[in-house]
Amino acid sequence: MSERDPNPGALWRNTNFRWLFGGGVISLLGDQFTLIALPWLVLKLSGDPLALGGVLAAIGAPRAIFMLVGGAIVDRSSPRRILLLTKYANAALIGLLGALVLAQRVDMALVYVLAAAIGVCSAFAYPAGSALLPGVLEPALLAPANGILMGMRQVAMLLGPLLAGVVIAAGGDVGGGIADARGLGIALLLDAVSYLLSAATLARVRPLAQTPPAANKPPLLASLKAGLCYCWDDATLRACFIYWSAMALFVSGPLQIAMPLLAERLGGAGTYGSLMAAHGAGVLAGMLLSNVRPGLRIANFGTTLLVADGVVGLLFIAMAGVAGVWQGVGLLVALGVVGGYLQVAVMSWLQRRISLDMLGRAMALLMFLFMGLAPLSAALSGWLVGMVGLGAIFAGAGVAMLVVVLFGYAATPIRHLSET
Repeated sequence: MSERDPNPGALWRNTNFRWLFGGGVISLLGDQFTLIALPWLVLKLSGDPLALGGVLAAIGAPRAIFMLVGGAIVDRSSPRRILLLTKYANAALIGLLGALVLAQRVDMALVYVLAAAIGVCSAFAYPAGSALLPGVLEPALLAPANGILMGMRQVAMLLGPLLAGVVIAAGGDVGGGIADARGLGIALLLDAVSYLLSAATLARVRPLAQTPPAANKPPLLASLKAGLCYCWDDATLRACFIYWSAMALFVSGPLQIAMPLLAERLGGAGTYGSLMAAHGAGVLAGMLLSNVRPGLRIANFGTTLLVADGVVGLLFIAMAGVAGVWQGVGLLVALGVVGGYLQVAVMSWLQRRISLDMLGRAMALLMFLFMGLAPLSAALSGWLVGMVGLGAIFAGAGVAMLVVVLFGYAATPIRHLSET
C-alpha cells in the first residue's frame, strides 16, 4: 500500500478511523444545532443585531488570543487528551446554557460569559483536532481520512441546520420572547449530548505509539517560542505559511463581502443561498475527489498547489463578469472543487511534513494567521467596494492571487515540494 494511493478498504478496516468517523458525525451535526440556536437565542433576549455581533466577538476573540497557547499545550500533552477535555468542557457549557434556557433563567450577561468560555475551549480544540490524526493513523491513511472527515463536515453543514430547524420548531419556538424558547433549549442540550457521545468514541481511539512524557518540559513561553522558531527556521514551512497567508488575504474578503453584494444584484437572499450552496457542494465534491484520487498531481505536490491556486485566481477574475445566477453557480462550484481538493491535500501534507511534537503549535500558528487575516480582508474589501465597484474587487483579487502564485513559483521553494 503506497502513501499516495492506499487501498480504499484499509481505511474502513482501521478501528481508530471508524471510531473517529462515528464520533465526528455525531459532533458535527450537534455543532450545527448550537450554530443555529445561539444567534436566535441572542436575538430573542436582546432584539439587537449589535448584541449578536458582540456574542460572536466573545467567541472569536479568546479563540484567537489563546490559539497559540492551545497549540503549545497540545504539544506538551497529547492531542487526544486535550480534545477529550474540550469536549467535556463544551458539553458542560452548552448543557448549562440549554438548561438555563429551558428554566427561563438566562440573560445576556450569562450568554456573553458562556460564549467567551466556549471560545477558549475552541482555541485548544482546533489545534488538537488538527494534530490528532498523525498519532492515530498510519501515514498512508492520512489523505483519504482527511478527505472523508472534511467531506463529512461539509455534509453536516448542509444537513445540520435543517435538523436543527426541525427540532427548534417541534419544541414550540413560535413567539418572540424567552418564554417561547423551549426548542432552542432542547437544541442546545442535544448538542451537549453530542459532545459526550463524541468524547465516548474518542476515548476508544488508541495512539499508534505511547510516548513517555518529557522529564523536564520547558516553560510555556519557551515552548511557544520554540514552535514559532521551528516554523520560521524551516525555509519550506516559512515560505508556505507566508504564501498561504497572502492567498487568504485575497480570498476571504471577496467571499465574505463581495459575494452577498453580487447575490443582491442578481436577485436577493434566495440567490445568496443558491450561490453559497453551490460553493459548498463544490467543496464537498473536491474533498470526495481527493479521497477517490489522492495521488492526482501535476508533477509534484508543490506544482499542483501553485497551478490550482492559479486556477482559483482565474475563476475570481471570471466572477467579475457574472451577469446571471447560473454563471455564478457554475463558477462557485468550480471554485469549491479546487478549494476542497486543496484543503485535503494541504492538511495531509502538513500532517506528514511537520514533526509530531511540533504539529499542535504549527497548526495553531496557521489558524491564527488565517483567523487574523479574515477580518482584515473583509474590512479591506468592504472599504474598496464602494470606491472601485464589485467587479473590480473580484478581478483585483484574482490578479493579486496570480501575482502571488508567480512569486511563489519564482522566488520560493514551493514548486519543489514533494509528498514526503
